[in-house]
Amino acid sequence: MHRSMNPLLARPLLILAAFAMAAGQLPAAADNIKTGETKTVVELFTSQGCSSCPPADKVLGELAKNDRVVALSLPVDYWDYLGWRDTLALHAHSMRQKAYADARGDRQVYTPQVVINGVAQAIGSDRPTIMSAIATAEANRVPAIPVTLKKNGDKIDVVIGAGTGMRAPVFLLTVTSETAVAIGRGENRGKTVSYYNAVRTWRRLGEWNGAPMRVSVPLSEMTGSGADGVVVIVQAGSVEVPGPIRGAAHLSLH
Repeated sequence: MHRSMNPLLARPLLILAAFAMAAGQLPAAADNIKTGETKTVVELFTSQGCSSCPPADKVLGELAKNDRVVALSLPVDYWDYLGWRDTLALHAHSMRQKAYADARGDRQVYTPQVVINGVAQAIGSDRPTIMSAIATAEANRVPAIPVTLKKNGDKIDVVIGAGTGMRAPVFLLTVTSETAVAIGRGENRGKTVSYYNAVRTWRRLGEWNGAPMRVSVPLSEMTGSGADGVVVIVQAGSVEVPGPIRGAAHLSLH
């Protein structure tokens, strides 16, 4: 069975301000930008201290190979008290998961849990339900915002296409494509578990306002904490009340 979060462990959502580190406004709209194909984002809330999570981690590894999907591992820290401190966890991930549950109104916070495009949720090891939710997201994605990432010398160019709808924050995430962790204590003691596209840092690039935009980020700012990839997400709503993900892209730094 999956593990539900103890509500007594939840802390104020103000901690989620870690997501919103301002990096200045995006530059003025760019002309004649060729934008990329919009992808579906699957976020897996997982924990090294949860015995039900390794099967879900494997499912996410399979999804990470799907060109139509941006698959992300968001390790949480609320099971650390069980005897093993998750080596990849960020408290902001625990707060993001709770914010999703509050936004949906179902208050379902557990591991392993996936959230698809910021809207639907499912058990992280339930591959058929996840694939069905991805198909639904692809069919109902209106309106979408194309996002393209491209290496340009010692920088990454982030290109966001035009679209309609409300303004949406733009986040840049650094990720580690694959890392194996030997777990020494807790429910997974003695196991070595592989994690895919584990999110290491979050940075707010600015706010999309409907017009095409371009911003360049130095590679030197994205290679810490073992990161070897970058993801950009354009998501409606706010950190405290996240909405649908309108566009995303993933780029390897190798």
